[in-house]
Amino acid sequence: MEASDDEEGGITGINITPLVDVTLVVLIIFMATAPLIARRAIKVDLPKAALHEKTETDALSVALDGARRLTLSGKAVTADQLKRALALAALADPGQAVTVAADHNLPYGEVTALLDDIRGAGVRKVGLEVARK
Repeated sequence: MEASDDEEGGITGINITPLVDVTLVVLIIFMATAPLIARRAIKVDLPKAALHEKTETDALSVALDGARRLTLSGKAVTADQLKRALALAALADPGQAVTVAADHNLPYGEVTALLDDIRGAGVRKVGLEVARK
């Protein structure tokens, strides 16, 4: 009895179907989780220049002092008033910028909650004010 061609030689080709299947599954997992990771990020653009001139901007200023009092452009407001005012400003100008100044002794969670409220009002351009050393 003669041996067929399949029995005589070894495997001459590589089956890449399992490799393609695994690659597609990994790609789908990354595509599904990427938006979740991007939503958690807080974007802050800080100036990199050591010496700069102060320029006037149309950004609204939000401040949270050590006694946990909120101010919007120098006027005392409650958290609800802040949210309403920022929502109206964001509706009027979708590119409205807001700068946030918070006391350095405040817990990180309180500042994050303030930033969350600002972003929840529809403001997308948020900057953090810092003091130069």
